[in-house]
Order: sequence, then structure tokens, then C-alpha cells
Amino acid sequence: MEKADPRVVVITGGSKGIGRAVAMKFSGENARIIIVHYDPDNAASDETMKILSEKGVESESHRLDVSDFSSVKGFFEDLISRLERVDVLVNNAGITRDRLLMRMTEEDWDAVLRVNLKSVFNCTVAVNRYMIKQRRGRIVNISSVVGLMGNAGQANYAASKAGIIGFTKSVAREVAPRGVTVNAVAPGFIDTEMTAGLPEKVKEAFMGQIPLGRIGKPEDVAEAVYWLCSEAASYITGQVIQVNGGMYM
Repeated sequence: MEKADPRVVVITGGSKGIGRAVAMKFSGENARIIIVHYDPDNAASDETMKILSEKGVESESHRLDVSDFSSVKGFFEDLISRLERVDVLVNNAGITRDRLLMRMTEEDWDAVLRVNLKSVFNCTVAVNRYMIKQRRGRIVNISSVVGLMGNAGQANYAASKAGIIGFTKSVAREVAPRGVTVNAVAPGFIDTEMTAGLPEKVKEAFMGQIPLGRIGKPEDVAEAVYWLCSEAASYITGQVIQVNGGMYM
């Protein structure tokens, strides 16, 4: 039997945290991994590339503002002209600008919605036509438990993550007849750079809400993402898989 070509996997926000863990998980099948990031420097992405290289994985890293429609469109056009395919898209890029609503600025709101939600639209639109044409594809959007339950001081973040869920379900209905699945993963309190800077009292409060009694690891989320992109999940689309230790049921 002829061996299938390696899958081309694009991961936004892929230089560290959950994105890096997802890249490591896909490295096990020797996929061709494309990391997209917007870090101020390349330190984290260089480290991720180093790890993937040591595993013998063919990979690329690109600095890209995923909130900019034209930049994303040009990036994917170039990528597909070179590689002729995109099999998996993981929309993981995200930021926070936490403030109580009474102190939240328009810039706080716009920045979070632009990076967290508009980027999902930008990247999905960019690969949609190609996945439909090849009649296969997996799209996984990273939402959050906050998008399901809300959280004081995160109205912008919660709105962006709830928006991802509605977007996921709608697009899943559109592309299902063409063999493309679209799902979301909603992590809970995960040990990443984004959560590491939280005050200890906030961390303790979160821990008190987790029945399993531990903070999640990026690898916990990566397992769910990878499964949704596997053949085992080929009959699953438009779903939200919660990875939160029971924090929200």
C-alpha cells in the first residue's frame, strides 16, 4: 500500500503553551507543522522549532498578525501554492486584556475581539475553499471555559470565546457535506504563560472550582485537539469538547 503524504498542520499561537503542545502531539505522526506566532521576538518559536527539528519533523515558523485579513489571506495563498494543501487548521491564537467592565476601554475590547475572534474568521476563510476542494479537512478552534460560564473582569475575553463557539457550529454546518469537520475545544484553567502571571489568590480561587483538584496541562488540551483531527473523530463536527477537570459541567 502506498504511504499517505504527511498532513500539513497549521497552528496559530503555536510557539508556546497549548499551541506548542499541539505541535508536539502532531509531531508523533511526522506531520508537516506550520507554526504561526506574533511574539515580540522569536525566542519561543525558535525553541519550538529546535524541539521539532530534533524529532526529525519538517516544520516552519512564521510571524503573522492573524487579526489582519489581508496578511492572513496572503500567507495562506503562499503556503498552499508551495505545499498544495492544508489538512489541519488549529486556531489557537489569543490574548487577554482583563478589566472590570466599568474600567474596560474600547481598545481593550477591540484588541481581544480582533485577535481572539476575528483571527478565527480570517484563518478559516483562508483555508475554507481549499479544504472544500480537496473534500477533507479538520478545523479545531480553541475556545475557553470562560466562553461557556463567563468570568468577572473578562467580558471581552468571554465574548470572544463564546463567539468562537457560535462560529464553529455555523461553519460546521456549511462544510460538513464536503468532508470537512469543524469543532471547538474549551480549556479550563491550564498551566500556561498566560495563567502563570495571575495572582496566587486568583489561582487558588480557580483551583477551588476544579473537582479533579489540579491545574490542567497544555498536553491535556493537545490530546483533545489531536483526537478531533484523527480518523476516530470523523463523525464528530460542530461540537465543543471541554477540557477543564470538571470546573464547568
